[in-house]
Amino acid sequence: MAAPPPIRSKQSEIWKAAMARLALLAVPVVLLLSLSFLLLRPASPPLPFSRQQAASGPDRRRLLRVYVAELPRALNHGLLDLYWSLPAADSRIPASSDPDHPPPPRPRAHSPYPDSPLIKQYSAEYWLLASLQPGSSSAPAVRVVADWRDADVVFVPFFATLSAEMELGWGAKGAFRRKEGNEDYRRQREVVDRVTAHPAWRRSGGRDHVFVLTDPVAMWHVRKEIAPAILLVVDFGGWYKLDSNSASSNVSHMIQHTQVSLLKDVIVPYTHLLPTMHLSENKDRPTLLYFKGAKHRHRGGLVREKLWDLMVNEPAVVMEEGYPNATGREQSIKGMRTSEFCLHPAGDTPTSCRLFDAVASLCIPVIVSDEIELPFEGMIDYTEFAIFVSVNNAMRPKWLTNYLRNVPRQQKDEFRRNMARVQPIFEYDSIYPGRMASAAQDGAVNHIWKKIHQKLPMIQEAVTREKRKPDGTSIPLRKHFDAGRSSGKGDLNSGQEDMNRTPESTCTIFLLSSSPHYYLNQSDLPSD
Repeated sequence: MAAPPPIRSKQSEIWKAAMARLALLAVPVVLLLSLSFLLLRPASPPLPFSRQQAASGPDRRRLLRVYVAELPRALNHGLLDLYWSLPAADSRIPASSDPDHPPPPRPRAHSPYPDSPLIKQYSAEYWLLASLQPGSSSAPAVRVVADWRDADVVFVPFFATLSAEMELGWGAKGAFRRKEGNEDYRRQREVVDRVTAHPAWRRSGGRDHVFVLTDPVAMWHVRKEIAPAILLVVDFGGWYKLDSNSASSNVSHMIQHTQVSLLKDVIVPYTHLLPTMHLSENKDRPTLLYFKGAKHRHRGGLVREKLWDLMVNEPAVVMEEGYPNATGREQSIKGMRTSEFCLHPAGDTPTSCRLFDAVASLCIPVIVSDEIELPFEGMIDYTEFAIFVSVNNAMRPKWLTNYLRNVPRQQKDEFRRNMARVQPIFEYDSIYPGRMASAAQDGAVNHIWKKIHQKLPMIQEAVTREKRKPDGTSIPLRKHFDAGRSSGKGDLNSGQEDMNRTPESTCTIFLLSSSPHYYLNQSDLPSD
């Protein structure tokens, strides 16, 4: 007779079976409890709009939506027709200044924008509008919309630079400073009246409108009225003016609100005037340092005159004066293409077309400035192809030439390779037919639209702040703040400051205010 199985083994089997049944029952219980928790837990309040925007950040993948404001053709392409019909030459360039190159006959077919160097250097206004025309492929970063309510920004298609330059070159002498008899002022007034009367302006107070002011005197008489807008400028030189009354009083540390800031505005490149030199064309450069331009400047340009006197007799240094004419162009091409370095001191404004001519010529820029705004910073690094020198060091006898002579050959070669890589970024005419498809993405126009896109969160925040501002709000003067001498007690926490300094002194620029003030010495119009 077989022996019965052990009691312990039988109990173990019963235990295992019970655990298996319990596990099967536990699964739906856990699922039921989880569902109950999700359904019964209190809902969290949604994030406020501003926090949602801050958490998500700007959508870089979405195209910038642009609405083109409705202006008569006479304020943009019609101005080109007017320019081509002018009978006389620009009064600022006397014919006697270039006896070897008499004025050519007027061509039957015109270039897209005037070839006069005094005007062509500011041609961004033409190319930006061209990028928004039907069928254009020059700005893949933007999408033109037919309804202003759908737009991120409103582009104002006024050729402000061409308007100002025609008044300066062909108007009555001294008329630019006056309003009476000034055709440029009449056009400025018409643009502002039309734009500010539109509901799109009232929606945002103009903060989402884009004006192209590449000429330092463009829209000169009405800048206060368009100050809240996004201004496309070559630098802030035309705006850096302390209130003369405050500057001479006991409250010189107090400044008025100004109109420009890197928070809302975009620095754009000049159109270079010299032909682009490719890296494969680079040859020996026997000249150490080259500069061509006017010696005598005012305001920040006083540094240029002192540098000239220091360096004019230095060996392997060429300092030339000349007019912006055909002879001057030939001299500049030769000088920049045969020089290792090209000097870039401030003139009437911190920057000039000279910097971008140097890049086009693969001549390493030497920028003498304690404060300068440059295009597309954050997208490109200028220290990879340019040398920055403080004014204090540049003013020391022989310091600059000794420094440049000690730059290693391999570093100069690397600078030129980097310059060759960034040359396309400063090209405006990449929308010409026949250009490579990648030229539009790499060019200046598309980079400008990308920069504007980056400003949107700050612009939208300013619009939101303005909506909740009560009637009767006054904006006080703010303390002057010097980043180099601060004791840490400056008013730096309002969220509206942008640390930009004047050529003469250092000050805090307060942006996006509802009532900015503008001060400019009317007898002190800048020129390169």
